[in-house]
Amino acid sequence: MQVNRRQFFKICTAGMGSSTIAMMGFSPSPVLAEVRTFKLAHATETRNTCPYCSVSCGVLIYTLGDKSKNAQADIIHIEGDPDHPVNRGTLCPKGASLLDMVKSPDRLKYPEVREPGSSEWKRISWDEAYTRIAQLMKADRDANFVTRNAAGATVNRWLTTGFLAASASSNESGYITHKVVRSLGILAFDNQARV
Repeated sequence: MQVNRRQFFKICTAGMGSSTIAMMGFSPSPVLAEVRTFKLAHATETRNTCPYCSVSCGVLIYTLGDKSKNAQADIIHIEGDPDHPVNRGTLCPKGASLLDMVKSPDRLKYPEVREPGSSEWKRISWDEAYTRIAQLMKADRDANFVTRNAAGATVNRWLTTGFLAASASSNESGYITHKVVRSLGILAFDNQARV
């Protein structure tokens, strides 16, 4: 190995400097052996279901916040739930990108309505949205409800409105949804799993 004078002094200076620092108690080995805290150590874990398709994969959502009543927690990580019987911790590419959907500035967070003839969307409250939906459904049902068919048999059906249910619902909520929709007379009732 060929070493010139300048390189020799650099090697000697580096050796002396590191040995002096080690003698003063600054050894790199304890620093490298230090246990780092897990990034989710102080996060709150919440189980949920992926909203994308009808497979209903389980996800774990990790949030940071002070857990006070009206404080909004910040979602910092989303991953597959290894204890979920459907996906056992795995997620498809859309499910793996759930955090991007949650943090997206284009995500709709409140109800909006576009009045007939208008090209602008207008923000409304949740109470206004529920009231509007109920009024429009009642007006349509009153106008189009069929009690008897052409043969005179009682049919009690409402053919101008349909309902698309979520397949990620539990059996109990699916049963209740089915009973409510059928009791209104709606025949066009389908599930997201068939779409």
